[in-house]
Amino acid sequence: MTLDIPRPVLKGQKALVVGIANEHSIAYGCAAAFRELGADLAVTYLNEKARPYVEPLAKKLEAPIFMPLDVSTGGELEAVFERVTKAWGRLDILVHSIAWAPKDDLQGGLLNCTAEGFAKAMDISCHSFVRMARLAAPLMADGGTMFAMSYLGANRVVANYNVMGPVKAALEAACRYLAYELGPRQIRVHPISPGPLKTRAASGLKDFDLMLNEAVGKAPVGELVDIMDVGFACAYLATPFARRMTGDTVYVDGGVSIMA
Repeated sequence: MTLDIPRPVLKGQKALVVGIANEHSIAYGCAAAFRELGADLAVTYLNEKARPYVEPLAKKLEAPIFMPLDVSTGGELEAVFERVTKAWGRLDILVHSIAWAPKDDLQGGLLNCTAEGFAKAMDISCHSFVRMARLAAPLMADGGTMFAMSYLGANRVVANYNVMGPVKAALEAACRYLAYELGPRQIRVHPISPGPLKTRAASGLKDFDLMLNEAVGKAPVGELVDIMDVGFACAYLATPFARRMTGDTVYVDGGVSIMA
């Protein structure tokens, strides 16, 4: 069967990208790849402190929708989707690229993680994706693709990843169950597992530079991936070329995940 796919392949697609903090963000790599392939973008920023870093990127991406979004603040998530509905009436692509845990709980080891810190990390890093999916699904009447960013520490022990390991494992499981529930509606859900990248979020991990160096040494391709590698992988998965793919964790890590 031949697929009738326009060029550029995402032309006219509507994409909401959540999680851009600066030009080094994985979310920015996704947004840039989508835009290069023709998609229209909605971009969010965390708060007024983050806005000066994100707004120039939103302008560069020609994003007609640019709004604040702190998923822990009531009403902000709903406001973003109300704007998307009013402006576009539909959504084709959703990217969730946010994660957070209190610093003490993140750096103190899982054994010492507080119940409050664990719950906060789970809510922001995992359950917020479920909430986004609930709001996005009705806008994907003709199908769509949802992405959530994970990491190898979700299913293997990575030193110093601590509480984020169990949280990302829950996120990957949530993606699988959402893929099952939304599959009949032609909505595909992918947990994406990039290799270590120098992002603002990663800077909160203890000894992160050691993780980077170890990844370079292990990677069969001999180098780290970058944000555009992740972005174009997601862009491919959002096209009809990947229309029968859903639910599985997709590793974009230069092969690090296959090594012992």
